[in-house]
Amino acid sequence: MFELIKKDGNARRGRLITPHGVIETPVFMNVATCGAIKGGLSAIDLSEINCQVMLSNTYHLHIRPGDHLVKEMGGLQKFTGWTGPTLTDSGGFQVFSLAALRRIKEEGVYFASHIDGKRIFMGPEESMQIQSHLGSTIAMAFDECIENPAEYNYTKASTDRTVRWLLRCKTELDRLNALPDTVNPKQMLFGINQGSTYEDLRIRHMKQIAEMDLDGYAIGGLAVGEEAEEMYRIIEAVEPYMPTHKPRYLMGVGTPQNILEAVHRGVDFFDCVMPSRNARHGNLFTWKGKMNLLNEKYAKDERPIDENCGCPACRNHSRGYIRHLIKAKEALGMRLACTHNLYFYNELMQKIRDALDGDYFESFYQKYHELLAERSPD
Repeated sequence: MFELIKKDGNARRGRLITPHGVIETPVFMNVATCGAIKGGLSAIDLSEINCQVMLSNTYHLHIRPGDHLVKEMGGLQKFTGWTGPTLTDSGGFQVFSLAALRRIKEEGVYFASHIDGKRIFMGPEESMQIQSHLGSTIAMAFDECIENPAEYNYTKASTDRTVRWLLRCKTELDRLNALPDTVNPKQMLFGINQGSTYEDLRIRHMKQIAEMDLDGYAIGGLAVGEEAEEMYRIIEAVEPYMPTHKPRYLMGVGTPQNILEAVHRGVDFFDCVMPSRNARHGNLFTWKGKMNLLNEKYAKDERPIDENCGCPACRNHSRGYIRHLIKAKEALGMRLACTHNLYFYNELMQKIRDALDGDYFESFYQKYHELLAERSPD
C-alpha cells in the first residue's frame, strides 16, 4: 500500500495507494472535524485548493448527526461530497481535550457529551464501529492522549493500556471489514505512539506497536503543551523505531515551521486546525512569513494577501477587502481567509514533494524553516 520512493537525509518522499485514491507524501490533511472546514469550505472547495485528504472526528460525528445516520447516507464520502481519501481520528484526543467530562477505565472512556451532558461510552470496539460506519479510508486506533508534562508511572501504565486497546481495535476492525454491509471493507488502521516526553517510554511503546504490522503509525500526544524543541527531540528518538515502509503521521501539528522540521526528521502525514482557526481571526500565512491582516496598515492595501499565491482569494480579492469582511464579521471574510491558509499549507506540501523529487530538499529547508515563522515585512 505504501511506496517509499526516495529519501533525502531523514526526509521521505512516498506514495500511499488507497481504495479512495493515491496520497502523495509528505501530505497535510485538511481538518473537517464535523464533516466541514470551519470557515465555510465545501468538498468542491477542497478540490480547488489541492487537498488530498479530508480529516474528520469520530467523537464529534458520533455526537451529531450520529454515525448510524452517516452510514445510512452512504458513509462520510457520500454524505459530504468529498470523494478522495479520508481519515477519522478515533476520539482519543477527546480523552485529553474533554478531561473534565470523562473517566478512563480499562474497558474504555466514559464521557459526558459537551453538547447536552448525555452519558457516552467509547472503548476500542465502539471507536472502530463508529469509524466503520463513517467508512473512512484510514481509521485511527483508540488511545489516551496524555497531557504534557505527565507523571512517569501514570504515563507507563497509560501506554500499556493503549497497547491493549490497540490489540482490541485491530481485532474489531478485522471483524467489521469482513461484514457484508461494511461501508469500506478495505478500511486501514493506524496505531498511535504515546509516552509523553519520556524517550524510554516512547521507544518502548513504538517497538510494541510496530510488531502488530499495522497500515501506518502515528506519533500522538505532542503539541499539547510542550516546547517545540521537546517535540522535535521525541520525533528524533522515536523515528528509528518506526517501520520504514509504513506511513508516519505526526498528529495535530502544526505551524509551517513545525511541518518542515518534522519532514526533515522523517514524518509523512500531518494535520492541524491552525490554518483554518488562525484564518478566522485574520492571521494568515505567506511565503514571506506570518501576517495579521487586521492591522490598520492593510485597510487600503490593494494587493492580494500573497502576490506569489494562486488561491481563489488571492486571485480575486485585495487585502483591504478581506480585512474589511473579517472585521465586519462577514462569513465571506472567514471563508476567503481559510481558503488562502489551507491553499498555502497544501502548496507548502507540494513544494516539499517537488524539492524531494528534485533532490534539493535540504536547500529548501534551509531557506524556509525559519522564514515561515517570522512576521511578514509586507
